[in-house]
Amino acid sequence: MAQSTPPTDRLYVGTYSTRGSEGIYVVELNRQTGELRQTGSAKNDLNPSFLALHPTKRFLYAGNEGSKGLNAVAAYAINAKTGNLTLLNQQPAQGGGPCYISLDKTGKLAFTAAYGGGAFNAFAVEADGKIGPSVKAEMYHGSNAANPRQDAPHAHSATVSPDGKTVYVCDLGNDRVYQYAIDASSKTPVTPLNPAFVTVKAESGPRHMAISANGKFAYLVEELSSSVATFSRNTKTGNLTLLQDGVQTLPVSFTGRSKNTSADIHLDPSGRFLYQSNRGLDALSVLQVEADGKLTLLGHTPTGGKTPRNFWMDPRGEFIIVANQMTDNLVSFRRDAKTGLLTPTGHELKIPSPVCVISGQ
Repeated sequence: MAQSTPPTDRLYVGTYSTRGSEGIYVVELNRQTGELRQTGSAKNDLNPSFLALHPTKRFLYAGNEGSKGLNAVAAYAINAKTGNLTLLNQQPAQGGGPCYISLDKTGKLAFTAAYGGGAFNAFAVEADGKIGPSVKAEMYHGSNAANPRQDAPHAHSATVSPDGKTVYVCDLGNDRVYQYAIDASSKTPVTPLNPAFVTVKAESGPRHMAISANGKFAYLVEELSSSVATFSRNTKTGNLTLLQDGVQTLPVSFTGRSKNTSADIHLDPSGRFLYQSNRGLDALSVLQVEADGKLTLLGHTPTGGKTPRNFWMDPRGEFIIVANQMTDNLVSFRRDAKTGLLTPTGHELKIPSPVCVISGQ
């Protein structure tokens, strides 16, 4: 009897252009075993660190953090059968180092956060998938002299709400989260909410966000304090209200606290568990989400490498794939849906300087 083909998922991996990286990698996950296999790549030597998939799944976008002053957003067409990428076009992005990219739910707008210049950009996306002209570019201002990492504004992410009505921009340099309403059909598709931003503890360093599927709660990585903040979210207006701040994600006994920085954050599909990557501890912190949206720390899972950055949360909730930047490896874990805890599958894949993993189908 012929054996059936194991079910697989396609993933895309963004990297920094170092240690022989080819750029963007196409990876296959075997859902039976957790094995990871490279199936292709797209040459890009401009640090294509963060990636986003178009809602139609026909196009992929990369934030090229650049080299030699080149900072841009790149658009690719996806071969539906192989997953291979073909470059469509690029557009320059305001600010230095666009380290994050996302799309609105209609697929008509793309958003970037530029860390180096503290800038938020919004671009039109054409019907053929190409990146169109800029429709908004906002340069942030301010700094915190008490912390060298906050010497200037540092926009680190632009997260779109599940209902597609709001985008939130995290500014590590000013301990702020900026809030914008989205209307892709309007002549002014991105407009600030009132208030225009919410503030968290000084020297916490907002980085990435995760928003519950029902849109009622939002969770913020505080990179510099290795903590997480919890917000309630008004589903009508999009406004955030702080519920918890400075929830620690490190073990009490950890002695390297001053050198640890938090990176990425994701909710599981049920919304009952939250995961946050910690560089220094080199582990994922696992937190339980209570009925009121507040968090309780459950435990930690070593990531099988050094400097875990972004990680992929399986939409089915069965796997997590972690990108360990400094040890050049992706590592796969199985999730226990009841406890939220993780177990290594025993499989990893060598990729130079991986920093972002997203779904590709």
